[in-house]
Amino acid sequence: MPARIVVDTNVITAAMLSPAGSNRDVLRACLKGAALPLVGEALFQEYEDLIHRPALMAASPLTPKERETLLDAFLSVCEWVRVYYLWRPNLPDEADNHLIELAVAAGADAIVSSNVRDLRRSELSFPKLQILTPSQFLKSIRIP
Repeated sequence: MPARIVVDTNVITAAMLSPAGSNRDVLRACLKGAALPLVGEALFQEYEDLIHRPALMAASPLTPKERETLLDAFLSVCEWVRVYYLWRPNLPDEADNHLIELAVAAGADAIVSSNVRDLRRSELSFPKLQILTPSQFLKSIRIP
């Protein structure tokens, strides 16, 4: 059974900016079925917003159409999760709370993020939920 993961927006951003590296490999792992990415309304909106930011994506080797295609492919393997209860884990960056709320609602194994330091500073503890960097996550799975 593939790992159930929440992929933070910073991983998607980095994957769009560089064709190599662990961030792009996380997307590849999801597309190959080695992980099941989970998405909810707030995270979906962040993904959509980021690929349409010209200043942020100026360094991307992908065209706007290629970025949309990559995001569409990624979303096609995601499981949609409705979040009915807000835990308010009170992270240092309030805008990151939705990641933990989605992970808890979906029964995720891990949140994959380049921002593990802040995500681990939640006032609420969820002992079964791992917060992993892309490299740490890739070491923990088997890719077909």
